[in-house]
Amino acid sequence: MKNLKYILLLLVLCNILSCKKSFLQLNPQGELTPEQLSTQDGVEGLLIGAYGLLNGNVNGTWGNYGAAPSQWLFGEVASDNAHKGSSSGDQPNMNAIEQHAPVSTNDNLSNVWDRCFEGIQRCNNTLRFLKIVQAGSAKFTDARAAQLQGEARLLRAHYYFFLKRIFKDVPLITDATTEEAVANDKDIYPEITADLEYAVANLTTTKYLGQVGRLDKYIAQAYLGKVLLYQKKYPEAYAQLNAVITAKPDLVTLDFTDNFNITKENGPESLFAVQHAVGGDGTGGDNGNVGDMLNFPPPIACCGFFQPSIDLANAYKVDANGLPLLDGSYRTNPYVSDFLIPDDQKDSYVLDRTINFDPRIDYTMGRRNVNYRADYGPMPGNAWIREAASAGPFTTLKSVLDKSQVAAGTAPGALNVTGLNVNLIRLADVYLMAAECAVENGDLPRALILVNKVRERAAKLPPKTAGDGGPVAAVYKVSQYPSFPTADYARNAVRMERRLELAMEGHRFFDLVRWGIAKQTLESYFGFEGTYLNYLKGITIESRDDHFPIPQDQIDRSKGILKQSTGY
Repeated sequence: MKNLKYILLLLVLCNILSCKKSFLQLNPQGELTPEQLSTQDGVEGLLIGAYGLLNGNVNGTWGNYGAAPSQWLFGEVASDNAHKGSSSGDQPNMNAIEQHAPVSTNDNLSNVWDRCFEGIQRCNNTLRFLKIVQAGSAKFTDARAAQLQGEARLLRAHYYFFLKRIFKDVPLITDATTEEAVANDKDIYPEITADLEYAVANLTTTKYLGQVGRLDKYIAQAYLGKVLLYQKKYPEAYAQLNAVITAKPDLVTLDFTDNFNITKENGPESLFAVQHAVGGDGTGGDNGNVGDMLNFPPPIACCGFFQPSIDLANAYKVDANGLPLLDGSYRTNPYVSDFLIPDDQKDSYVLDRTINFDPRIDYTMGRRNVNYRADYGPMPGNAWIREAASAGPFTTLKSVLDKSQVAAGTAPGALNVTGLNVNLIRLADVYLMAAECAVENGDLPRALILVNKVRERAAKLPPKTAGDGGPVAAVYKVSQYPSFPTADYARNAVRMERRLELAMEGHRFFDLVRWGIAKQTLESYFGFEGTYLNYLKGITIESRDDHFPIPQDQIDRSKGILKQSTGY
């Protein structure tokens, strides 16, 4: 499954270029006919094509940023975790996403809409031709047919879930749809849930043919639990998530850093990962992690995007007991690295190693004078940042390869297109979703256990040093909560833990929206972050800002059947 081949379904109904009977009887060269697709091989190939859109790419490498499976733009830059990065004039439409001022012609919106619906269409085609095959004599076994349908429906649910979170009002198009355009006036969560329930019931716990990129029952259960959680169906979600936790190794025994190491991907914590491949597949990098190709410090590769916020850096502060500062006091006497030092004095900057930090800060972002990834040495500050005034002093880290991995892990001639997988759901995420359900179900002791498991694992991270072989870069502490005295306390603890554990992985904005705290959190954040970055000053959040406008070109093509979301 690492070498995904894009299979394009081109159904030719009639191409009137000649009136000669002999011409009309010829099959187009290089195209797959309905007869070819109405076979077991045809259906299997169509399904692989449906998997192929998981990386958000139809062809080429540039321009897939909005559809990145990491959801770095909509899930993180739109939140309090990250800035667009780079320079203010580079990809200006992304600035509008960060500032919550998008218009319906923003190309990032069209990008994710088009790619997800292409994935949905491929799933629908798989299901249509599966029905044709099963109606004939050379059909699949009942077991494989059910698996095929389960895989296709889970993929379709995934693409729809991405669209639902971003746009809210989305038209439902299934394998049974015959209309040219469909209205977007109904909630599609019931259909997403039904697809996932089918997948849970019909996928096995072992992957088809042992292929690591295939979907399985555990992925279906985790995804169903997530979608139920988004609908606040806590008991039902809890049951699905607990089933996954029970079946998997204890999180404490798994290495946090393996999730971001190209040589350790598809390990026991990785549940649903988008498989990326570079080199040897003949695509020139098309199957690589093209959605994140901008997100590298400039000396490593292009282009300096996706920088962690100052607020996120300070959220990793802990108290003297090693617990997070849930009251927001982490903003007191904020740590800003060398950001406020004049350029002509930056050479004299000395890292403050006395701050109490959760060690995950230095496995989530690059900080000046702190050793970066394994073999890069200390992050030097502005030399790795294109325009600090537009994005602050920190750099992304989780999507970057170790220096020793670059040669084998990047596309030929494109160091910023890597083969690093993107985890859509990993086990720590499942633990924290289950902890959230436990809180809302009134089971605070269980929530405490789950959160403390995540924190116990974090405490095992080796301390980073200041400079090559220098002293430890901070006072690293991660302690377990002694108790959750109230539901409100537990709720805040779970939410903070999700931020610390999953930062820069595409979850944060969607979490804020489903918790109903996006307005208060983001306005508070803009008030804080805007004291350092002028372009964020004075931003307010409206009720519409829990989602983004439907692309105008889609409304135009539908001839008015699609309606723009409320507020846009």
